Amino acid sequence: MKKKIKDYSFQFIKEIIPVIAGILIALFIDNWNSERKDKIFVNQVYSTISNELKESKNDINAIIPQQDSLITVLELNSNDKKTTILDIVMKSKGIYIPQIKTNAWKSVSNTKIDLIDFKKIISLSNIDELKETLKNKTVYLMNFLYSNIHKTDKENKQTLKMLLMDIMQTEKSLLQNIEAYEKH
Repeated sequence: MKKKIKDYSFQFIKEIIPVIAGILIALFIDNWNSERKDKIFVNQVYSTISNELKESKNDINAIIPQQDSLITVLELNSNDKKTTILDIVMKSKGIYIPQIKTNAWKSVSNTKIDLIDFKKIISLSNIDELKETLKNKTVYLMNFLYSNIHKTDKENKQTLKMLLMDIMQTEKSLLQNIEAYEKH
């Protein structure tokens, strides 16, 4: 009886070891494959984020001189009671606000944020927050413009100037954050 139990135990161990080894090998291969796919995904996300931020940076750099020009025209015409805010905006060929692209970041932050380096998460979160701040300031600027478009007084022109300077400061902060992200 003891011999049968010993034989069954030996047979059981002999059969279970290859099964366990096969399961462990399969788990190892699955983990390796998942890590490989995650690396490919993260590299694609980083590439897309970098392209979006590069476009945003170029847009900001192109728009800041236009905003500077508008501020200069505002300063030159601030005491002119005949020139409306609309006239000033038209002389400057409009008001431009850059497009800040964060689609790739939003996509990854909602799904696989655990794959992203913590420093990059902080940097991208700051950029996204500044984007929202810029959006809110732009809405405020547009509301101000629509309600004061035909005004000619110095105070409204100065207010518009201050709003534009505040927006430009946010854009410059965005540039700094984008450049900090690019360094990492």
